[in-house]
Amino acid sequence: MKMRTLAALTAMALATTLVACGQQSSTTQQAADKAKEAMTKAADATKDAAMKAGDAAKDAAKDASDATKDAAGKAADATKDAASKATDATKEAADKAAAAVKDAADKAKDGAKK
Repeated sequence: MKMRTLAALTAMALATTLVACGQQSSTTQQAADKAKEAMTKAADATKDAAMKAGDAAKDAAKDASDATKDAAGKAADATKDAASKATDATKEAADKAAAAVKDAADKAKDGAKK
């Protein structure tokens, strides 16, 4: 695509130079017309490519945003789950410790009676 644009620019510059020198013939006019047409096509192709690149960038950014949001939601869920499990484990450990203390107190009370 760059070669096409470069060739069109070169043809346009040559045609402009010949026109400026007053040496315009039908061949030169045809070359100038072809150069203008090539420039128009190159400009349109460049515009289309830029629009497609912009659309692709927007789509990629949206996909990345959605993936980040999903990952953040999953991380939050995992954190809640881990906190819940930790709370349950702490409660269970506290219950076992309380039961052990009560058992030890009961044994101490029984030992004091004897």
